Amino acid sequence: MKFEYSEFDGQPFQGPDALFPEPKLVQFILQYGEQALDAMEQVENEDGEDYIESLIEAGLIEKSEDEDGKGKYQLTPKMVKGIQHKALLEIFENIKRGTKEGHETRNPGRTSERTDGTKTYEFGDPLSEVDFGATMRNAMARQLADKARHGEATGPSLPININAGDFDLHVTEGTADCATVILIDQSGSMMRWGRFYQAKRVALGMAGLIQQRFPQDTLDFVGFYSMADAIRERDLPLVMPKPISVRDYQVRLRLPLDQARENEDQIPLHFTNLQLGLRQARQILSRRGAMNKQIFVITDGQPTAHVEPNEATPGSEMLYLLYPPNERTATATLKEALKCQQQGIRIATFALIEDYWGMDWVGFVDRLTRLTRGMAYYCTSDDLSSTVIESYFAGKKKKSFIH
Repeated sequence: MKFEYSEFDGQPFQGPDALFPEPKLVQFILQYGEQALDAMEQVENEDGEDYIESLIEAGLIEKSEDEDGKGKYQLTPKMVKGIQHKALLEIFENIKRGTKEGHETRNPGRTSERTDGTKTYEFGDPLSEVDFGATMRNAMARQLADKARHGEATGPSLPININAGDFDLHVTEGTADCATVILIDQSGSMMRWGRFYQAKRVALGMAGLIQQRFPQDTLDFVGFYSMADAIRERDLPLVMPKPISVRDYQVRLRLPLDQARENEDQIPLHFTNLQLGLRQARQILSRRGAMNKQIFVITDGQPTAHVEPNEATPGSEMLYLLYPPNERTATATLKEALKCQQQGIRIATFALIEDYWGMDWVGFVDRLTRLTRGMAYYCTSDDLSSTVIESYFAGKKKKSFIH
C-alpha cells in the first residue's frame, strides 16, 4: 500500500454531504425526469456548459455511447446514491421522534434487541441471551432456601451449583428480514399536487435506508399505469407519470395485452392498472426468501384498467381500459389482491387525498384493506414520506416479546 502526503492548505475536509449533488439539482431531476437530462443537451451558454462539465468531472452524470456517436446524458451510480442520500436526510427531518427502527416479530430474527426485564429459560431459547447476574442470584437464593430447610447454617458458600431452573434470559424483541415492493401509480393524475415527485422521493429514501441500515432486506419497485413494469433502482429518479392522451367523458377500450405492449406509443397509457401491478409485485416476492413480505401501494385513485383471459385465444389476455371506474375492474383487482394475501403478503395502501371532491374512490381502498386484512393510510403527498417510513418500521407483525 502506498501513501502520498502533501501540505495542508487550510481548507476543511469534505464531508459526505459535500460529495453529493446539490439539493436544487436533485429536485430538478426528480421533478422533470428524462426532460431534465434532455434540457442539459440544449444548454448553449458558457456558464451552463461549465456547470455540466463540473458534474461530469464529479462523476455525477455521463454521456452514453450511441451508434451515431452523439450520446446522451445519463445518471451515474454515484448520482443515484447521492439522490437517495438527500432524500433520506429530508425524510428523517420530518419523521416523528420515537419511531421504532426495526420490524418487530413474534420470534427472534437474524438480529435482536434487548429490552427491560428477564424471563425463565425454556427449551429452545438462545443461550446467548442468558442473564448471568440474574441466573447467579437465582442459584444462590435456591441454595440458601435448601440450607434453611435442612437446618444448616445460613449464608452463601462455594461452590454454587446452577440448575436448569436457575437460568434467566434477557427479554428480547427480534428484527426479521423483510422483502418489500413499492407500487408507484404512474397514471396521469399523479402529476398534480407534486404527488409523483413525493412518491419518487420516498422510494429513493427507502432504498437508501435499507442499504444503510437493513442490508438483509430487499426493495423492488413497480410502476403501474395502463399496464405495469418493474423499475430498476438506477432508473427511478427519471421515471414520470404517463401523459393524459384521451380526455373523453367515457372510455371503453379493449385490446390484446401482447399487442398493447408492442404498441405502447399508440394506446392511452395514463390509466390505472393496479391489478397488473399487484401481480408483478407478487411474482417478485415469490422469488424472495425473506421472513416478511409486503407491498406498499402509492396511488391517488381507483383502478381504471385490468386484464382478463382472452377466450378467443387460450393462454393470452385482453387489456381493458374503462373510465369512469367500473366494478369489473375493481373485482379483477381485488381478486389479485386476495392472491397476495393468501401467499402471506401484507398490503399497505397509501391513498393521496389532496382533492376532496374525488373522495368517493376511497371506498375501493376500504374494500381492498378489509379483504386483505391490510393497512390503509390516507395522507397528503407532503405527509407521504413519514407515513411510508413509519409503516415500514412497523413491519408485518405487531410488537410482541419472546415469552
